[in-house]
Amino acid sequence: MNHRVARRLWALVRKECIQVMRDPSALLIAFVLPLVLLFLFAFAVSLDVDEVAFAVVVESEGPAAQDLVAAYQRNDWLDVRIAQDRREVDEAMESGDIRGYVVIPADFEQRLRYHTSDSALQIITDGSQPSTAAAAASYASGIYQHWLSSGLAIPGELYRTDTPASTESIIEIEQRFWFNPELDSRQVLLPGAIAIIMTMIGTLLTALVVAREWERGTMEALMSTPASGVEILLAKIVPYYLLGLVATLICTGICLTLFGLPLRGSWLALLTLSATFLLPALGQGLLISTLAKSQFIASQIALLTAFLPAFLLSGFLFEIASMPAPIRAITGIVSARWYVEGLQTVFLAGDRWPLLLKDMGILALIGTVFIGLSIRHSSGTLDH
Repeated sequence: MNHRVARRLWALVRKECIQVMRDPSALLIAFVLPLVLLFLFAFAVSLDVDEVAFAVVVESEGPAAQDLVAAYQRNDWLDVRIAQDRREVDEAMESGDIRGYVVIPADFEQRLRYHTSDSALQIITDGSQPSTAAAAASYASGIYQHWLSSGLAIPGELYRTDTPASTESIIEIEQRFWFNPELDSRQVLLPGAIAIIMTMIGTLLTALVVAREWERGTMEALMSTPASGVEILLAKIVPYYLLGLVATLICTGICLTLFGLPLRGSWLALLTLSATFLLPALGQGLLISTLAKSQFIASQIALLTAFLPAFLLSGFLFEIASMPAPIRAITGIVSARWYVEGLQTVFLAGDRWPLLLKDMGILALIGTVFIGLSIRHSSGTLDH
């Protein structure tokens, strides 16, 4: 690059930076919208299932039943209410006041005495919310199994000691969860939220830059300058590239300080990954901007082709492994998928460079394709 081209490019970049700083919508999307989205994903959206409204129907008056009721009341996952009539809880289930209930039948003591404990309880949950129903049923069953295996909580006279079944040979299982020991969904959602925010900043804002020039009638003035089409496109990318990196730092700082998100990797890995992701994000936005000469059309295309796939097909909310094979194949070209995967690695696992280099390699490939298509399409319209 000779001195004349460098000066021309710097003048265009400086002009674009000034235009960005004078654009309230760009500043709103870059700095205000990330704060709103982070607070929403941190507080309003949660994949944790706790404090589930649940009922215990007690039809038995025996000591074992009362002790089991106390065990349900002491748990930390279900918000338990006690009832004596199934019809009462059926009405509560229909109205949505509770998400399930467990029935302790009248012959509960006899079932325990003759070791039919596997069928001693009936657990019913509201299937209109499958994940909550499955979690609530698991909690209810787990509390019962823990109570059953405790030995001290069950009157000894209910058990026949002449059978092989005994509470003396109890196997204790200790569970360990890697990367997210508390199973806090916030630690999974917030890295994904950063990816969604960066997608919006990179793709949506860039999708408007050339379309805005066409709408305002200033594109002809740019085309009359000695600058080539590649120089014009490059000058429009650079400010948003820097803006995206600044937004990454701001979002990460908020996640670390306000929401307690761990950063087990390095800032170098985080910024390198984010800088690589900006290539396909900006390239896709630039391609949209060269195809659409209306800001409205450009924004709609950006939402349909960038934001929705990033939200639904990146693994942010829905696990990719559970998707049908054709959809899993489509996720391979969604750049946000590899960014979400990389962010979760950096935040929760650390600097696992073999994994990060794979993600960054795919992101660089997708970005090269988008930028190449943008340059190819714009060469016939911007060059002169």
